[in-house]
Amino acid sequence: MGLLDNLKARLEPAKGKVSDLAQQHGDKIDRGLDKMARTVDERTKGKYSDRIQTGTGKAKGAMDRLAHKDDEVGDGGAAPGGTQGGAPGGTPGGNPGGTPPAGPPPAS
Repeated sequence: MGLLDNLKARLEPAKGKVSDLAQQHGDKIDRGLDKMARTVDERTKGKYSDRIQTGTGKAKGAMDRLAHKDDEVGDGGAAPGGTQGGAPGGTPGGNPGGTPPAGPPPAS
């Protein structure tokens, strides 16, 4: 058994516990994220509102995935946004679905 396999095996029980806690306390976590976002936005005088809102949305999405709320929808296990798994944009370091990356082509 490799090092990563051993680590995964040891972390599996903790993952279940964290998932259970996220399901039980999801409302409190969401309220805490909203409160934190408001506080940071006030202290930065709205300078980073867009980034704060984006980060809060991503944190809430991660909590929903952790609590397996996306499984209740019955969409075949796809995470919000249509990607499989927890990594944004598909597979880590990969090119999801074989689509070209957004933006202009690289300069030669």
